Amino acid sequence: MSTPGDGYVSCATSTGLAAGMEMAMMRLRREDPRVVGSFRLHRRLGAGGMGVVYLGSDRRGQRVALKVIRPDLAEDQEFRSRFAREVSAARRIRGGCTARLVAADLEAERPWFATQYVPGPSLHDKVAEEGPLTAAEAAAIGAALSEGLVAVHEAGVVHRDLKPSNILLSPKGPRIIDFGIAWATGASTLTHVGTAVGSPGFLAPEQVRGAAVTPATDVFSLGATLAYAAMGDSPFGHGSSEVMLYRVVHEEAQLRGVPDALAPLVRACLAKDPEERPSTLQLSMRLKEIAAREAQGGLHEGRDIRPPAQRERAEIERPTGRLDERTQRYTEAGRGPGSSAGPRSGTGARTGSGTGSVPRTGSGAGSGSVPRTGSGSGSAPRTGGSRPGGPRSGSRPGGRPGTRPGARTSGGGLRPANPRLLRQRLTVFVLVTLIVLLGIAAVKQF
Repeated sequence: MSTPGDGYVSCATSTGLAAGMEMAMMRLRREDPRVVGSFRLHRRLGAGGMGVVYLGSDRRGQRVALKVIRPDLAEDQEFRSRFAREVSAARRIRGGCTARLVAADLEAERPWFATQYVPGPSLHDKVAEEGPLTAAEAAAIGAALSEGLVAVHEAGVVHRDLKPSNILLSPKGPRIIDFGIAWATGASTLTHVGTAVGSPGFLAPEQVRGAAVTPATDVFSLGATLAYAAMGDSPFGHGSSEVMLYRVVHEEAQLRGVPDALAPLVRACLAKDPEERPSTLQLSMRLKEIAAREAQGGLHEGRDIRPPAQRERAEIERPTGRLDERTQRYTEAGRGPGSSAGPRSGTGARTGSGTGSVPRTGSGAGSGSVPRTGSGSGSAPRTGGSRPGGPRSGSRPGGRPGTRPGARTSGGGLRPANPRLLRQRLTVFVLVTLIVLLGIAAVKQF
């Protein structure tokens, strides 16, 4: 909460801080009213520069945050005007970015208005208690806030005091509160010359200089707010109001702790010249892109995020970086691993092998055996790893390298033998079985 010696006005700062937190509620004091308008008051939510905010409810049980001007300010026309402007701003804004105005009475002895109660902590409290947000979290909150500011600015309103304690993190998304010093288009100033309206470290340079405020003023404040969310600290450090205001105008923001994905955009928001800052619409679109990209990267960090089919194909065709002994023999024989049977010479012998026999890699190869590249009878030819670069030997047009048309690839990367090899194996198996059976019959006769 600000004090007269602070040199700035921060209306209902603690109100914004407590408006969404059950733990911040306090019992009503003796001087507090019990009923305001048609609302029954239950608890104090906080007090700020303009008044006190209560938790109340109507006859239907709808909960509201009800703000009442302090008694000593109720007779001050300047504060009544400012209060009326806050209510007017709340009425003009459409969309889910702010707490919806429920009711108001500007002519009461102590003017008041009630807005929808927003459950959830402030951005300030969340960062203070849990630490800085991730790039994805900060970008998502920033995207929602900038989209909300589009609606605020379309209503002809400039908030002028956007900061972490004026942002509530409700279950339905962030909400901007406390339009107590909002600037309506065409309104005249209600502050004295030389008085900066806002919170040091979050207000824009033009506010410090007393220049006209524009939607770009809120963009600067949002940039400082996002820096705070990502770093857990103000981008202009700490110090007295005078020191902070000087830094805002003359020094560059310190963004060392801001993630690389967010830093360029935050720095653009904190440009000293309002014309160099992005618009709220541009900011919303860019932050949405960053939030989506960072969320995707965090979700799949350390894992292959390619589709299953691509991962399987990559695993099958992944170069091993070496050729084992069996693969080397195939290579020297003029055939690459996984290639189809080469042209035969003589009586069924492969090129480069002895006549009348089919070569077999591995121990125990004999005449008439079926080629294989690993141990264990009946195993399908196994690839020992593809050579990097260029198509495999035996590749056919219209199909994957090294894969026969119509052949299926198993999840383990094995390719079944071709039909000719299967028929050869079946024939050998049948002949061996008949010979064994004939042998058993002959032994029984003797």
